[in-house]
Amino acid sequence: TQGIARIKKTGKHFEIIIDIDKALEFKKKFEKETVPISEVLVSDIIFTDHKKGLKPTEQEIEQAFNTTDVNKIASEILQKGEIQLPVEYRAKLKEEKIKQIVSFLSTNAIDPRTKSVHPTERIQQAIKQAGIKIDETKSVDDQINQIISGLQRVLPIKLETRKIEIVIPATFTGKAYSLLSRYNKEEESWMDDGSLKCTITLPTALQFEFYDKLNKATGGTAITKELS
Repeated sequence: TQGIARIKKTGKHFEIIIDIDKALEFKKKFEKETVPISEVLVSDIIFTDHKKGLKPTEQEIEQAFNTTDVNKIASEILQKGEIQLPVEYRAKLKEEKIKQIVSFLSTNAIDPRTKSVHPTERIQQAIKQAGIKIDETKSVDDQINQIISGLQRVLPIKLETRKIEIVIPATFTGKAYSLLSRYNKEEESWMDDGSLKCTITLPTALQFEFYDKLNKATGGTAITKELS
């Protein structure tokens, strides 16, 4: 399915024509660089308005992006701009994401009063009742804490969690900090040698996925210890 990604810079809109599926995959896996930008682009033309066929001058492109390299420009648009999804496509993605979230919660969340899991139907009803906003372009782990917080207004629910202490060597704190910020960070301190020590809690089900991301961000140098 083809679509448009766009960004506004220096007072102008810049647009590229993309393969939506590959663009979302590129955006999701950007840090791993598993999806070449050449596979995402349907055309190597930069537009200011693709519907009218309007294109910026080379000077306007250079002024906005400090380069005229289409691949570098497209990468920036995908990372910092907006992917415009057709209504039908967005609805399909949202339906799939809700199923993933319900499945995740019915397996990994419990009623803290009874210590038992909630049936999928109850979770589905609670999502509707609480008016939970699901972002179809984000992974489950990127939004699960916000979803749980919203659900707790109408349903007694909590995730089985693990508390982990992490020490990041100074060389890798830049890459790792953005990853750690996506989780519930309880404590944080900077050591004299520039390394970062922090404690996070995360759903037990996401533990192995988290370790995989942490190892990639730190080259396997992070030191971790489970506290609970």
